[in-house]
Amino acid sequence: MKRIAGIIAGALLFGAVAGAAMVGVNVAAQRAGIAYRETAAAVTETQPQSESSPAQQGNTSPVEINNATIKTATGSYIMGGVTDVVKNAMPSVVSITNMVKYRQNGFSIFGDYQSYETEVPASGSGVIIGKNDTELLILTNSHVVSSSESLSVTFIDDETIDAEIKGNDSQADIALLSIKLENIPTKTMNAISIATFGDSDAAQIGDQVVAIGNALGYGQSVTTGIISAKNRDINTNQGKRTGLIQTDAAINPGNSGGALLNMKGEVIGINVAKTTSIDTEGICYSIPSSTARKVTERLSKIETRSAVSQEERGYLGVTVKTIDEKTAASFGMPQGVFVYKHTDGSDAKNDDLHEKDIITSIEGQSVKDFNELGEILSKYKAGEKVTLTVQRPNGDKYDEITVEVVLGSAETSSSTKDKSGTSGGKNDPFSRDYDPKGQDGQNGNGDSDNKDSDSNNGNNGNLDTDDILKAFQDFINQYQR
Repeated sequence: MKRIAGIIAGALLFGAVAGAAMVGVNVAAQRAGIAYRETAAAVTETQPQSESSPAQQGNTSPVEINNATIKTATGSYIMGGVTDVVKNAMPSVVSITNMVKYRQNGFSIFGDYQSYETEVPASGSGVIIGKNDTELLILTNSHVVSSSESLSVTFIDDETIDAEIKGNDSQADIALLSIKLENIPTKTMNAISIATFGDSDAAQIGDQVVAIGNALGYGQSVTTGIISAKNRDINTNQGKRTGLIQTDAAINPGNSGGALLNMKGEVIGINVAKTTSIDTEGICYSIPSSTARKVTERLSKIETRSAVSQEERGYLGVTVKTIDEKTAASFGMPQGVFVYKHTDGSDAKNDDLHEKDIITSIEGQSVKDFNELGEILSKYKAGEKVTLTVQRPNGDKYDEITVEVVLGSAETSSSTKDKSGTSGGKNDPFSRDYDPKGQDGQNGNGDSDNKDSDSNNGNNGNLDTDDILKAFQDFINQYQR
């Protein structure tokens, strides 16, 4: 049980350790009652951002891995020492700084209630994996860029450039960043290289490996070890990770998204987690390159989009609820975003999206919760068509269905004017304003699981714990398969 508890509590999804001013920010965060963003698994759920960071427009042309304008990371070295591997691969590894917005609530020394937002720098790593006609593409972990207000990438020559999220798959914990080629100086283009994926399936237990990443936000550092095991499954409070490579190469906070290399200098893994407890040492994990490459090839085809204004933003026109891992396991439901009901009066064309559907993907990007759905939708305008993957109940099982929705306008599709294109109401048992007596909730101000809502406004008719549990059970009974 100790080991299981150690994994659950300490399997760290790195990349969120504070960068510059890391110590001071951590102290301030602790005083404000928020978790230190050392790792994604160790962080409690943060409040959703009200605006996604602007994305740059790109195209979806095929990714070129070996282009003449950028040196390839392998090919000139054969089985050599660690020094040769590092010399060859270091130009393809980058440091990532993610500015994350936190809301701090508390009381001043005079007893006055205070609430304000602050941005906290968090650090991670990434690997340059290719480019298209207009963009340089960088692979990292999804949790490294979560809740991002802005992102920047620092290359081997210490040049720092703003980056955008091109595509994100939180289920696989893989994200793809893009930087416009026109924004990269010539000297930096000459200094960097594109990594080459190796065959993680061919890697053997006992093979020597090298890990490179932005440990503790200090910049690139190198550790070495062996492959300790393959196909490891671990549980964290961010979800289950399966099929991982286990290594004893030291992986520290900030290493997430960095490269695990074989002795040819090929990327065979993307560093993601470690087990921490007083009883363990040297148990670290990487996503196999076979998995990372498949996800990256899919994400690279997504158009890089900018966030649109609140007035232009498109809405699904439905009320939703996050089905997290625990709820999914308890009630035999897929994890994702549950469609509770359609919004009355919405001009969204969403007839193909049914009540009881569970949304698991939008435009090729997996979604696990309300906030991830909102972040993607924030880049689409009313009138645009989006493709959803949903799990639809069919007797004692769920069928995977692809549906299309033409997004509606804010005026007709969202009573709460939130960014997700969904709304709540008093008849939503997941809303703070749920009325168990079934009164008209069309004008309710439910938060649809949006934790950015202020919870310090008195009772407002809120339910006690027993009523909440009963409401949830009644809801599940109503919508059981």
